[in-house]
Amino acid sequence: MMNCIELKPLEAEELNRFVRDNQEAFNFGALEEFGLRDNHFEEDEQIISRATIEMSVRDGETYRIMQSGKPVGGLVIKVDGDEGELELLFVSPHAHSRGIGYAAWCEVERLHPEVRVWETVTPYFEQRNIHFYVNRCGFHIVEFYNSHHPDPNDPDMAQDKDEQFPAGMFRFEKVVR
Repeated sequence: MMNCIELKPLEAEELNRFVRDNQEAFNFGALEEFGLRDNHFEEDEQIISRATIEMSVRDGETYRIMQSGKPVGGLVIKVDGDEGELELLFVSPHAHSRGIGYAAWCEVERLHPEVRVWETVTPYFEQRNIHFYVNRCGFHIVEFYNSHHPDPNDPDMAQDKDEQFPAGMFRFEKVVR
């Protein structure tokens, strides 16, 4: 059964809540995996920094995932011709396992039928995300960034092998036929 969700463009006055909700969702996954011993935080005990989120919002199309008029998540995408990038996708931990993320992803594909290849990344420890992208949305793992194979778009990964996600990030692609 498809969830009835709506993608609502983010309004400027909603940015602070969007950031807090995104950080809550990302922290949930890290704390679930590492507990309080986690050392993967970017700033102020956040797995993803405000600056990282704001940069994605500034450079992309940003939406709140709405269900019954209430925000239950959010996403940021970038589209350039027939290529798309999923920068951020999060669902409130209180709304997990209800099909909301999948319904939102289907809506993204409906909004951008011109995109033939979508790309995204997720940390190695986010098993929920890996399952979601591969088994639900049809992405394929195409690369594993780590200290031996750094992300060419992330110069920090090559320089600081012990920082942030030392064991790596998966890169996914989805080819739309």
